[in-house]
Amino acid sequence: MSDAHAAEAPDLARTPLDFVHRARGARMVPFAGYAMPVQYPLGIIGEHLHTRASAGLFDVSHMGQALLEGPAASARLETLVPGDIEGLAPGRMRYTQFLDQDGHILDDLIVTRLPDEGGRERLALVVNASVKAADFAHLAELLPDLTLTVLTGRALLALQGPKAAAVLGRRLRGSKAGGATDEALAQMPFMSARDFDLDGLRLGVSRSGYTGEDGFEISLAEEAAASFAQALLEDLDVLPAGLGARDSLRLEAGLCLYGHDIDATTDPVEAGLLWSISKRRRQDGGFPGADMIARAVAEGPSRRRVGLLIEGKAPAREGAEIMHGGKSVGRLTSGGFSPSLGRPIAMGYVEAAHAATGESVEVMIRGRPVGAKVTPMPFVPHRYYGGV
Repeated sequence: MSDAHAAEAPDLARTPLDFVHRARGARMVPFAGYAMPVQYPLGIIGEHLHTRASAGLFDVSHMGQALLEGPAASARLETLVPGDIEGLAPGRMRYTQFLDQDGHILDDLIVTRLPDEGGRERLALVVNASVKAADFAHLAELLPDLTLTVLTGRALLALQGPKAAAVLGRRLRGSKAGGATDEALAQMPFMSARDFDLDGLRLGVSRSGYTGEDGFEISLAEEAAASFAQALLEDLDVLPAGLGARDSLRLEAGLCLYGHDIDATTDPVEAGLLWSISKRRRQDGGFPGADMIARAVAEGPSRRRVGLLIEGKAPAREGAEIMHGGKSVGRLTSGGFSPSLGRPIAMGYVEAAHAATGESVEVMIRGRPVGAKVTPMPFVPHRYYGGV
């Protein structure tokens, strides 16, 4: 959809960076109720490869941000998610999922443990844009003893790529805190978070992201977001990147997209997310669908999420059937062209009997079966920063 069409839709929300995107020639499309940039003049492949080589700046302000506070907030949140939230030290983060009573995934989210205040535990949550209203209603209904504050006045930027730390360090180095701030940033390991003060502007910075690269997500007041983003974009190592590159990067990284690779019909075991449920949580349970998850672990799921390398040059798309011996054995949930590998890749669910690495299958592309091979994910190795 063209920028003009996006602008004509009166029901679309706009992020605080909307005019920045348009000024830089972004093609805007509707996404999760927002007008969002899908690409800039450089194009998706160029933005993707620049992020892999240097640093890309993504606007993710459409995501839901909230604070959950109160006595034993981590233990209370564990009644809704299977992740080990109680085990989080202040400044550390955890990926987990909201589950229903059947162990199916209502959404996936990132939880950050903030320092306690006045005996109250504090958790920062980032949830998916398409279901954030439902997520917050879910929390308010089932955890009424806690205080939920939806952070509607904040933007969220993702600076991703091998030069992200140097870029953000240069930006912070210009603040009054100077080198001390720069050094603190450099020492942050993957899945950690802390606040920085940029001459009176509070930045909530986490070393995290959705690209498989090193990088940061930066939460800040919406009124300061555009000028902060423009300052980052003045750095020669940074280019803006849109939804298209974000999707191709996360696919290469083997990361799930909610509503596609995981949804309310999938559970963490078949989705390959058992790593996100600690031994304590598996043993003790206490979260929705715990018995179902335990059964899936013990018996093995009937289907599994797998990666696929597809022959030829034509990309396969979501919904394409996966065949074996002339019989349908699964469907793709994500697919596209990998700029880093120069070939089509995909992920999807197949019957467990066909999920082994190296298994040969076929994917239906435009009514024609095309050879494919089950392969481990990520397709491109992660380059998260483990710390010094």
